[in-house]
Amino acid sequence: MMNTIGLHAVVNGKVVMASEAVVPVTRREVQYGFSVYEALRIIKGHAVHLEDHIRRLNNSCRGIGLVHSITEEDFVAWVGLLIEADDIDDATVRILLVGGQPSICYITAAPLLTYPDSYYDGGICTITYEGERFLPACKTSNLLLNYLALRKANEAGAFEALLVDRHGRILEGTRSNFFAFSKADGTLHTAADELVLEGITRDRILKAAALDGIDVVFEPPRLSDIHAGKYDELFISSTSMGAMPVRKVDDLLFSDPFDRTQAICRRIRSWELDD
Repeated sequence: MMNTIGLHAVVNGKVVMASEAVVPVTRREVQYGFSVYEALRIIKGHAVHLEDHIRRLNNSCRGIGLVHSITEEDFVAWVGLLIEADDIDDATVRILLVGGQPSICYITAAPLLTYPDSYYDGGICTITYEGERFLPACKTSNLLLNYLALRKANEAGAFEALLVDRHGRILEGTRSNFFAFSKADGTLHTAADELVLEGITRDRILKAAALDGIDVVFEPPRLSDIHAGKYDELFISSTSMGAMPVRKVDDLLFSDPFDRTQAICRRIRSWELDD
């Protein structure tokens, strides 16, 4: 059977044509962006870490008071419906849950988001952008800051924008978590859980670090310390990226090899079909 990714969508458990998966623009919750979402990978027909994504989706709902009656079993079944309907082997699937009475759940698919090997071998360029996400522990559709920062990065020819808070700390990227290895002792520094979005991939990175004997310090790196040379290897992470090394922050260059980041990335990718 021919792969037909993106032909169908699932709306509240019903398979429809993707063109019919539309939001009601007059609904107040749509106008105010009262919604949460998840993006996950389908690899060889398997929804990677699906239960963790559903758990985080429900955590985001609780964080903003979005009430719904969809069970975990429903979410799992509905993702399965889309995999079957579009004969999906590899893809990126997005779950969007819009609040209101009743809530509306949209599940859509697109070709699997991947990146060139050169990004992992030589690292990517980033810029810094001053801003803090509202309710950072919740994955909501309030993405204006992310959009503006990423647009600024794209205009500068960079891959990602790193968000710097009022205290001069780099908390996360517009679509990624952020990590830095200390030059002094090799410890891995990242923001505390309450300051950033809970990361499905972030959790696996912390597990991989523990297995490799790397101590983790839950303290977000300061931009001033990065420019002062206190960190010698940086990387970002997300569901689609895995762990991706950073070669440049604004005008500051970091040279390869990015051995520690690459080792972590290989390990967490190897776990994708284990659950």
